[in-house]
Parts: sequence; structure tokens; C-alpha cells
Amino acid sequence: MTDARKLQGDRLSEAEAIERAKQGDAEAFETLYNLHKRRVYSLCLRMTANTAEAEDLTQEAFLQLFRKLGTFRGESAFSTWLHRMAVNVVLMRLRKKGLAVVPLEETIETEEESPKKEPGAPDAMLAGSVDRLQLQRAIENLPPGYRTIFVLHDVEGYEHNEIAGLVGCSIGNSKSQLHKARMKLRELLKTSRAEKAIKP
Repeated sequence: MTDARKLQGDRLSEAEAIERAKQGDAEAFETLYNLHKRRVYSLCLRMTANTAEAEDLTQEAFLQLFRKLGTFRGESAFSTWLHRMAVNVVLMRLRKKGLAVVPLEETIETEEESPKKEPGAPDAMLAGSVDRLQLQRAIENLPPGYRTIFVLHDVEGYEHNEIAGLVGCSIGNSKSQLHKARMKLRELLKTSRAEKAIKP
């Protein structure tokens, strides 16, 4: 026990933590959790756009990790393996619940970085927010299959061969779904702009 504490004080390397967690060491598992919780949570949040859902999915992803850690063979980076597991957890929940998948971009500016505004002048940041809201609504209105492929490819950066493996479709189907998702998104955004222009 003192040996484990000593190593914990010196901070376990990820590889050591993985091996110890496989043996049932709770502190080692906690180390892995602390190393990766933010990344897993932000992935879940980007895919669901719902903080409560993202928290639940993060917990579910780490429960899956706890159950399946023994199957990790080190053929890929641990973070890549965990990322794929988290994506699968989110996809399974989305299939069950039909939740909207929405990319979230946060831009945080300090007061010095933000441009000075004239009173009554149009707010460029607000105009950008409205555009992001229109994009968010358009993505929410995509059919679930299109939405999943769009988020995995254009938001998460997965290649078509990886998406095919994750979702269980052919590479050609993934490419086709992405193309159709982009076309539908353009159509939805065009309609949204037209409706906005008509309003007084």
C-alpha cells in the first residue's frame, strides 16, 4: 500500500496506471479518470449539446472503461481507444433516444481582445451567434443518420473508413450520407436565411 502511495505521489505514468487498473487498483483507475475526464466530457458535450446528458455519458464511458480495460492491448494509443469507446457510448445513446447531435464552438474573448463598439451599432459577435444558432438548428433538423455521419466526419475529424467501422456501414455509404447531409444542411440554411429576410 505504501508502495502504491509512493508511486501515486510521484504520479503514475499512464502505462503504469493502465497496468495497475487492469489488476483492480482503484487509485490507478482514478489516475486514468483524472487524465482523461475533460476530453471525454467535451466529446460528449459536442455530440449532444446537453450538459446533463454529457455528464451521464461521461460516467457511462468510464463505466465501460472499467468493464473493458482488460481488453486494451496497446495496439493503439490509450487515448484513441478511450475516445472510440466514448463515441460508441454516445452513438448507442443517440440511437436509443434520438438526441440531437450539435457541434459547439465556444469563443471566449477578454475585454482587451473584443473590438470596441459604438452604441446602437450592429454587434458583430451577436450576428455570429445567430449564425451559429441557425447552424445548430439546421444540424438538429438533419435526419439522424446524416447528423451522425456529419458530426463524426466534419466535427470530430474521423475518416470514412473509421466511421464505417464505428457506425457499421460501408465506406461508400458513409461518403454518400455525408454528401447528402451537407446538401441538406445547405438547403436548411438557405431556407432559414430566406425566412429571416422576409421577417420585418
